[in-house]
Amino acid sequence: MNMALAGLVLLVIGDSHMVSQGYLISSLHESLVSQQAIVHSYGACGVNAGDWVYGTSGTCGQAERHERAALRIDYSSRAKGWTVRELIERHRPDLIVVQMGDTMAGYGQSTLPQAWIYGKVRALTTAIRAQNVSCAWVGPPWGSGGRYEKTTARVREMSHYLSQVVPPCTYIDSTAFAGPGEWPTIDGQHLTTSGYRAWGHSIADSIVSLTGRSQK
Repeated sequence: MNMALAGLVLLVIGDSHMVSQGYLISSLHESLVSQQAIVHSYGACGVNAGDWVYGTSGTCGQAERHERAALRIDYSSRAKGWTVRELIERHRPDLIVVQMGDTMAGYGQSTLPQAWIYGKVRALTTAIRAQNVSCAWVGPPWGSGGRYEKTTARVREMSHYLSQVVPPCTYIDSTAFAGPGEWPTIDGQHLTTSGYRAWGHSIADSIVSLTGRSQK
């Protein structure tokens, strides 16, 4: 049994990549639990980083999962969003994992909206820092085409920019896990089940490494 994360309380928050069965709320959550971490995962479709400060609800579904319990998804228009502060107070995490990037990358726009991204990112990192909790920020994976107009060039630009503005969170570069097109998508942005499985495992391995608890 892998005990690399034994006893650590992890709070994972993210966008639509964390909302559906078979997405990261399955693969990443289960990878972390399998290493004996205490994991609480939340996803809100369509939100940006600042929404986790103010509690804005997702526009296309929300989900949560706790330890070994089943995934709960709410697609109703009455679903209430969460704030990172209330989740920290509820779960007292040792580490917060923020999965966020695609919803802020301005796909289809001529330029990356850096000032807007900076404001949203800084709002969330400031809220986390105020609670004195360590954090890791997971950037977007490769993808292209589809209705989201995602491109390899914009993913590369967004990932690089996030790496500069997310501190004090440690940046986890998802583009380093696979080459462009290696993980196929269903719509240019959301991965297939096998892609989410690979992405989730890679993120979990990174978390083990950054906690300094890798087993020899």
